[in-house]
Amino acid sequence: MAKILIVDDDDGMTDLLKIHLRRDGLEIEIAPDAAVALRSIIANPPDLILLDVEMPYMGGLEVLKALKSDPATRRKPVIVLTSRSDEECFSEAKKIGADSFLTKPVSRENLLGEVALRLAQSLAAPR
Repeated sequence: MAKILIVDDDDGMTDLLKIHLRRDGLEIEIAPDAAVALRSIIANPPDLILLDVEMPYMGGLEVLKALKSDPATRRKPVIVLTSRSDEECFSEAKKIGADSFLTKPVSRENLLGEVALRLAQSLAAPR
C-alpha cells in the first residue's frame, strides 16, 4: 500500500483529502506544517507528498526547494495543492520541481487520478 504525506495546516482540507485517499486504499499521514513534514519525510519516507503552498512559518514552495535540493528526497513525487490559481505560483512550483499542481478545491477524480499517475511514474523511474 502506497503511503501519502499530506502537508497542510487546514484541518478541514486534510480530513477531506484523507477520506478520498483512504477510500482508494492509500495509507495517509498528516503534517500540519513544514517542520513536522520534514521530520516525517526523513524518519518515515512517504511514496508521495501532497503539499500546500500557504502555511505558517515556512511555505510549501520553501519545503519543495528543500526536498528537491536534497539527493535523498529529490525523486520523491510532490503534488502542490493550493487555493491560489495564479500563473506565477504554478510557474514557480514547476521551476522548483513540483511534479504536478492542483488547485483547491480539487475534485476527488482529479486528486485520485493525479496521485495514481505520479505513483506509477515514480515506480517506473530508474533509481
